[in-house]
Amino acid sequence: MRVLLAGATGLVGAQVLQQLLDDPRCSGVVAPTRRPLPMRHARLLNPVHDFAALPLEAPWWRVDAAICALGSTMKQAGSREVFRQIDHGYPLLIAQAVKRQGCEVFALNSAAGANARSPLFYNRVKGELERDLRGLGFSSLTLVRPGLIGGQRRERRPAEHLAGVVLGALAPVLPRGWRINPAAHIATALVQAALQPPPGEQVVGAAALA
Repeated sequence: MRVLLAGATGLVGAQVLQQLLDDPRCSGVVAPTRRPLPMRHARLLNPVHDFAALPLEAPWWRVDAAICALGSTMKQAGSREVFRQIDHGYPLLIAQAVKRQGCEVFALNSAAGANARSPLFYNRVKGELERDLRGLGFSSLTLVRPGLIGGQRRERRPAEHLAGVVLGALAPVLPRGWRINPAAHIATALVQAALQPPPGEQVVGAAALA
């Protein structure tokens, strides 16, 4: 299967990319990024474009499955408008582009609190994206909803690091749904959903990712 991956430079996305390239079921990966990826691989196509100006009719949108691991934080984005564009606008645009080219399989790295009616802006945006993806009518739609993601990020997130330390220490006594979700576990769920797509919609919760 040929898979499009959005968000290949992030913590989860980088793990997804490596797992796809290591999996014999994957015949090729299309990974559009704003800057060239540091790696080269015979089965990797890396179109370099600003996500605000993606060439939506390019032939490389023709894939068998798509995985979206795009995501930001309010601090990184700098405003609600920019955050919504990165976490809702771009993922939906990508989903629409692959769907137009015949793709019927989509897997999203969402969030544990995703809810279109949530009073919390972050959770509401995530929930609105899930809702709008459902409206596209994919034959297979997988929503992976991790809690706190574990792994080594390039940028510092002090609050997230502190929460990780606390949850890591308490892991033996915590319910599975409250434990840290390693980035590799999240990536595995996304890759499995793309390469062996279940029919209809499935939700993979934080407990299954611990």
